[in-house]
Amino acid sequence: MADWLEEIGRLARERAKAGLTRQLRPRSAGGAVVDLAGNDYLGLSDHPRVVDGARQALAAYGLGATGSRLVRGSTDAHTALEDALAGWLGAEAALVFSSGYLANLAVVRAVAPVCDLIVSDAYNHASLIDGCRIAGTPVRVAPHNDPAAVAALLDAHPGRAAVITESVFSVDGDLAPLTALHAVTSARGALLIVDDAHALGLLGPHGSGGVTAAGLAGQPDVIITATLSKALGGAGGVVAGPAAFIGHLVDTGRTFIYDTAPPPAVVAGVLAAVEVAQAADDRRAVLFRRGKLIAARMRDAGFPTRDPAAGVLSVPAPGPEAAVAWAANCRDRGVAVGCFRPPSTPDGSSRLRLTVNAGVAEEAFARALTVILECAP
Repeated sequence: MADWLEEIGRLARERAKAGLTRQLRPRSAGGAVVDLAGNDYLGLSDHPRVVDGARQALAAYGLGATGSRLVRGSTDAHTALEDALAGWLGAEAALVFSSGYLANLAVVRAVAPVCDLIVSDAYNHASLIDGCRIAGTPVRVAPHNDPAAVAALLDAHPGRAAVITESVFSVDGDLAPLTALHAVTSARGALLIVDDAHALGLLGPHGSGGVTAAGLAGQPDVIITATLSKALGGAGGVVAGPAAFIGHLVDTGRTFIYDTAPPPAVVAGVLAAVEVAQAADDRRAVLFRRGKLIAARMRDAGFPTRDPAAGVLSVPAPGPEAAVAWAANCRDRGVAVGCFRPPSTPDGSSRLRLTVNAGVAEEAFARALTVILECAP
């Protein structure tokens, strides 16, 4: 019995030697840390309307959903949120999951029975990669953001296929060429699945997302997934697309059928966040201004950093140990930043991931940027 624990220990020592040990750190309520690590892009997680919406549903329904929606019943809050998200995204219908990770697993598995091939971008999120692993369908990995390579993979395959990409990639923050990808997929009868997690609330008219920004909203061969935990400041995930496909998920989606539904209080809070986000052009303007400022300051300091497509900035570090030390020094001075190392980084390099939060006060944001530069290796 002890042999397997010894092997676990050996693997842990190897990770530590490579600078890849991870650590949980305490976080207190109301802390003074400036958040440039989380995904609360619009600062809606503590918006009064959002908190009040959650509070009212908490009083009405209690703490949890107490079961899956198929077993316990679908609350008015869940239905209202799905209707609002479908309208915002320009889709026929939407289905809410308890996390974006589970939404992505469900979508990839759901298309597998009608596809003979899945083409996945090399930089896709772990949830999409895991979905491909469990789908039971042959998978080909396409070079990052390369529509021509996707076309070649589809042309070499005579059957039905699905192409999977993020709209704004979660590590580097770059934008997928969605219009070009859709031209490739539609010409070959393939589905296009887009994880819009880091674009929803930020891109497109009224923050309606990257798919809408690319002019693809409502296309019958496009399926959208997103999280409700980033620009909307809540928790959960959503799949939006043709009504027939959403019905297919209700019938067959294991991560929907067998999972306890998102708590009604969270769902009601997210619904309020959708309403706020649609009218938050002022917050989006702050976010984009700050993103360009961070990128310019980092470039001036010698770190090659692109202007962000949305709210994610990737800043290269010399290695995993340097990235960990950089993030730790920032944290010690009251600034939270993301630290991404392998295997979280698809290219094997280490970096800080900075996420812009429009809800951070201007003075605190300026101080945070100074701290990040002063702590740079």
